[in-house]
Amino acid sequence: MRKRFEQQNELDAEPIPEVKIDERSRHELPQLLAGLQYIFVTPGLNEAVFEILEEKVLGGKKATGRLGLSLWEILVLGTMRLNLDADYDTVYDLANHHEVVRGILGVHNKRVFGGGKYYPLQTLKDNIALLDEETLKEISGVVAKAGHKLKKNESGESVELNLKADTYAVESNIHFPTDINLLWDCARKCLDTIELILKDYDLPGWRKHKYWHKVAKRAYRRTANIHQKKGKGYKGRLKKATEKYLGRCRELSKRVERSSKALTLAGLTDIRLAALLEALSYYHNMLEKHIDLVERRIINGEVIPHKEKVFSIFEPHVEWIQKGKHNKKVELGHNALITTDQFHFIVDHEVLVGQGDKAQPIPLAKRLKERFGEGYFLNSISFDRGFFSALAKKALEQDFEHVVMPRKGKKTPEQEEEESAKTFVALRRKHSAVESNINELEHSGANRVPDKGLGRFKKYVALGVLAYNLKRLGKLVMEQGLLTTLTRPGNMSQAA
Repeated sequence: MRKRFEQQNELDAEPIPEVKIDERSRHELPQLLAGLQYIFVTPGLNEAVFEILEEKVLGGKKATGRLGLSLWEILVLGTMRLNLDADYDTVYDLANHHEVVRGILGVHNKRVFGGGKYYPLQTLKDNIALLDEETLKEISGVVAKAGHKLKKNESGESVELNLKADTYAVESNIHFPTDINLLWDCARKCLDTIELILKDYDLPGWRKHKYWHKVAKRAYRRTANIHQKKGKGYKGRLKKATEKYLGRCRELSKRVERSSKALTLAGLTDIRLAALLEALSYYHNMLEKHIDLVERRIINGEVIPHKEKVFSIFEPHVEWIQKGKHNKKVELGHNALITTDQFHFIVDHEVLVGQGDKAQPIPLAKRLKERFGEGYFLNSISFDRGFFSALAKKALEQDFEHVVMPRKGKKTPEQEEEESAKTFVALRRKHSAVESNINELEHSGANRVPDKGLGRFKKYVALGVLAYNLKRLGKLVMEQGLLTTLTRPGNMSQAA
């Protein structure tokens, strides 16, 4: 059964509170480690974070079995991955060979009495995956409030929040889609799955499955080259090549359907085969869909409605995002709504699936009111023009002293007067700080998601937000010189 954290009392062990972090370094990692160390040595904050982790990771489980990684190790390794925008191989190397990282993990490198703890790569992947989106959101909120307390102690006044909200596109790790290359993706994945089935089962009609792969790819290449290079007689040549390409894909589809039915009727109970058949069914359905789309668009000249399009057969949840940026005309992924305060902590975030900006202010205000209803004063919140809604503005004015929500188009004299007021102008000018925060968040890994599936997409962004807040907390701790004060022997409080 997992524990919060238990550091063995060994002769050459260095307790986590005594780990020295280079406060002069401008790299992201020392700032993150300082934030984590501050959590570890602060009793109330330590307790709040571990309670959230226990509820998620240990909830409903019996106190038996092997220990596994501690909750503390999972938190450190997960946030480190996003803080550095690193892959698992980098995390593996740091966890096993970086002296300060291992010190914060509490497993240090033993210099006198043999080697220290070793983290296998698969163990890192399996354990970091245990944290879900809601858990990470809760911990992020606790970290942001800890930062507010440090600022409150610094000023001696109650915490007044001036918030800024905006969306940005988080991309998924997929290639740029066209009808032609998506059809090829479907065909090759059907053939790849058939090849895996042939390793254990005999399927009639697939003796030349490698030949089918070459034929389908050749037809795709010819069609794609004409579509890309254009030239004289482009439309006629494209139609002719597409018809041949579609003919190959239709014949392949019929063969896949026959084989799939034959295996299903055989009534085999192999779990591996069942998984392969499920995958084959999905790729075959996608193959049929894209045969239809390619025929309608290129052969029949139809304009395909946006709702019928799929931009990736591997990540079918992704959206086509156009924000009018000069360097990124199209982005494939999801918009993320980010809300930051005047201290540059992210106090709320939400991955938007099939939602526009205008629908966000009211749900956002509800979440903020629940989270910061006690001990906080919600002074202001600002948005850009894309969020404007008269209904939302009126609703937010009940909870916030100042609501900055500029309106598009021509304004009435009353609106002109409101938007030219001194407070409105000052808060609107400060709104641009959220762009800087989003840029820093993107450098914390939340710019392009390598993980597959919508659930993992949301979790990856949430982990990026937590890493960002921890780094901000660590930077604040360093600036105030709290590491030296809190890590003195009389002030240390280790978590059991």
